[in-house]
Amino acid sequence: MTKKERYQLFVAYFSEHQPDAKTELNYTNPYELLVAVILSAQCTDKRVNIVTKDLFRRFPEADSLAEADVAEVFEYIKSISYPNNKARHLIGMAKILVNEFNNIVPAHIDELQTMPGVGRKTANVIASVIYNQPTMAVDTHVFRVANRIGLTTEATTPLEVEKQLVKNLPKEVISLAHHWLILHGRYVCVARKPKCESCEIKSFCKEFWK
Repeated sequence: MTKKERYQLFVAYFSEHQPDAKTELNYTNPYELLVAVILSAQCTDKRVNIVTKDLFRRFPEADSLAEADVAEVFEYIKSISYPNNKARHLIGMAKILVNEFNNIVPAHIDELQTMPGVGRKTANVIASVIYNQPTMAVDTHVFRVANRIGLTTEATTPLEVEKQLVKNLPKEVISLAHHWLILHGRYVCVARKPKCESCEIKSFCKEFWK
C-alpha cells in the first residue's frame, strides 16, 4: 500500500464516521479555549474541564485574570499538572492579551507564541479550532497514531510529524484530522495496549500488518 492510498483511506473512513469531530475541552469563547489548552499540557481534558468550570466563573475574561494573584489562580488549578508554572503562565498570557492584542486572541501562530504558556502545539490548536486554519497540533496522541498507522515516516519530532501531515492531508480536512488522530489515540490506539481487535482502521494500519 502506498502512502497516498493510506491517506485516502484514512480521510475516507473518518470523514464518514467522525465528520464533526471536535475538541473535548469545554469553552464558550477564544479566551476560554486558550486558557483550557494551556492547562491541558500533560493533563487530561476531563481534569481540565473540572477545573475550568470554577476558574472561568472567577475569571470570566482576560482583564480579570490579568489582575489576578498567582496564589489565587494556583488554588483553582492545583489539581492540574505543574500548577505553579501554569498559574504564572495564565496571568502572563492574560496581560499580553489585554495590553498587546486588545483582548482579541490572535490568529497568527507567531503572535500566539509570544504569550507565556503558548508553544507551537497550543498555537496550532487555537489557529485550527477558532480560526479554522489548516494547522496540525501534534500532541502525544497525534504523534503516536500518525506513526503507527503509517501516515508519517521516520518522524522523530512533533514538528516532523506536523510537516508530513500538513503536506499529505487535503487542506480542507487538516483541522478535522487533528481531532480524528487525538480521539483515535485516546480511545482506540492507546499507548500501552492498542485495541487492535476492535479497531476499524486496522486494514490500512502499517503497524498492525508488520
